[in-house]
Amino acid sequence: MIVKVRPCPDRSAGEWPVRFQIGSREYMVDEVIDHWYGVEVTFYKVRADDGNLYILKRRRAADEWSLESFRRLL
Repeated sequence: MIVKVRPCPDRSAGEWPVRFQIGSREYMVDEVIDHWYGVEVTFYKVRADDGNLYILKRRRAADEWSLESFRRLL
């Protein structure tokens, strides 16, 4: 699923997401829990302001973001 992501404007933080949008709902990133690199992609495991976990994938060459995983926390 394609998502719109606003990366951190601070260049020292790289392209870490600070907010993202799925459909008409916008989420603030409370915490980047983990990140890892693949071939031409970067994954970010984040906790959003709704308390749930999301894994976002950024394709660096195309600068496209997608939602790879969602986990509702109780």
